[in-house]
Amino acid sequence: MVGIIHYEMFLIASIILNITPGSDTIYVLSRSISQGRMTGIYSVLGTSAGCVIHTVLAALGLSVILSQSALIFMLVKIAGAVYLGYLGITMIFAKENFAASQTKEVMSKKDTFWQGLIIDVLNPKVALFFLSFLPQFIDPQNNYGIIPFLILGITFIVTGALWLLFVVYFSSKVTTFLRKKTNLMNKVCGSIYLLLGAKLLASEKN
Repeated sequence: MVGIIHYEMFLIASIILNITPGSDTIYVLSRSISQGRMTGIYSVLGTSAGCVIHTVLAALGLSVILSQSALIFMLVKIAGAVYLGYLGITMIFAKENFAASQTKEVMSKKDTFWQGLIIDVLNPKVALFFLSFLPQFIDPQNNYGIIPFLILGITFIVTGALWLLFVVYFSSKVTTFLRKKTNLMNKVCGSIYLLLGAKLLASEKN
């Protein structure tokens, strides 16, 4: 599929990883609770725009690396697998620390959008995640340039945006749910990171 392998697995992993509480969820939740659904929607647009920037940068950088050297691309993938393994172990053993703070600061919808975008763009963990997550679903013989990277990135962004819109709409109920389920969801997400990292390392040995 257009230079992509195991797309179904990527889709499932994206959905599960997106529903795991993180900085985006906390930000959207706090805006929705403090200023209502419309402001919450603008916060979703902002964080999604930040992910678009990360996707484009990762797509351009990774596609250039692949076109220049298959060896270097393989090393990037191995480094990504190690990073995913680190994330997995960290999340599995993390203590429950999710707190959806109901911030009282009033912001305009425009400011909410830009703050969401900046939060995402300036988060180095997001950039590292894209660089480590996308390559393992790209065919080493990819001849489609940045297209497969963009498709994967857009898939991740869309699933994430849908989840965040759900958070906006059901903010009060979701707040309670996330507080109760954070520890379990961290372990599930961490296990997925470990499995993906192990899969990538195993494929490189073949």
